[in-house]
Amino acid sequence: MPIYEYECETCGLLTSALILNPREEETLRCEHCQGKSLTRVLSRFALHKTESQRLKEFNPRAPRDDSFYKDSRNVGLWAKKRSKELGVDLGDQFEEVVEKARTSNHPEDFEP
Repeated sequence: MPIYEYECETCGLLTSALILNPREEETLRCEHCQGKSLTRVLSRFALHKTESQRLKEFNPRAPRDDSFYKDSRNVGLWAKKRSKELGVDLGDQFEEVVEKARTSNHPEDFEP
């Protein structure tokens, strides 16, 4: 979806807008002050990767800070990559446990 961000020249705040037709930009107003003078800005974007792409690119030997280990998705990725590197097949149960832990909203409550 073409969602664009605009900076208001009056109040300096950002406004997001879904623009399906370029003519819609002409009537766009700041959602904060209703100003008409807006400039499109470059906004953040996300690049989605498949699990296999993430696993292929992941380096388990790279140094990590403490925040890395607080995210259960990272720990699961590390476990998968290391088991592959070591040539160890821990079976479907291992994959199942890792996926449960990685996708849990409350990893502290997870019991394998």
